[in-house]
Amino acid sequence: MRLIALLFVVPLFGLSPLVQASDIEKGKKVFTQEAQPACAVCHALADAGSTGAIGPDLDELKPSREAVINAVTGGVGIMPAFEESLSAEQIQAVAAYVAKVTGGDR
Repeated sequence: MRLIALLFVVPLFGLSPLVQASDIEKGKKVFTQEAQPACAVCHALADAGSTGAIGPDLDELKPSREAVINAVTGGVGIMPAFEESLSAEQIQAVAAYVAKVTGGDR
């Protein structure tokens, strides 16, 4: 019964059943604090209050969850790979967060 309720309630909040609010909160913490260097140092993201100008402005880029996972895992350009310093759970969470707050998964 809970699963059925989740499948009907979750879409109302714009989250897929695989992404929970706690993932979004955890992702924001990874973005602002846990990644070293923090994503917020290089990237602008309004929801995080970051104004970094080294990497792309994520509010403008609106990356999908998959694009964020790929970038964080393997690095892009001057952005380092974080696959050895962040857990798979942290990478999934930050990807869900960025995609959700930028509208990248719409």
